[in-house]
Amino acid sequence: MGIELTVLALGCILGVVQIFVAAQLATRQYGLSWGLSPRDAAVPPPAPLVGRLTRARANFLETFPIAATAILMVEFAGLNNQWTAIGAVVWLTARVLYVPVYALGIPGLRSALFATSIVGIAMLLWQVLT
Repeated sequence: MGIELTVLALGCILGVVQIFVAAQLATRQYGLSWGLSPRDAAVPPPAPLVGRLTRARANFLETFPIAATAILMVEFAGLNNQWTAIGAVVWLTARVLYVPVYALGIPGLRSALFATSIVGIAMLLWQVLT
């Protein structure tokens, strides 16, 4: 198995962790009965940390399908090389660092890490498109 598929598997784990942590913090804020409910009732705004981790999770879930597709295209087309490996690692590293940076509320660095993750995806897609 190439590094790109390993990165994809680790990205799946990152996604599950983000989903779990955001849900646990929201349940801690709003209570277990809310967590077990269909969540139809209005609730107060989330605490800053809950909101940030929820938004970080949403951002990950918006970009993960693109990264996963790029990795799978590289893998299935046999286009793996040092640049696709680097691109995959850049994407994952930026996504891992994005979570605590967003949780801490560091806006400029958060945006830079998001942009870096997009560069990693671009490195993967470049190999597919050229």
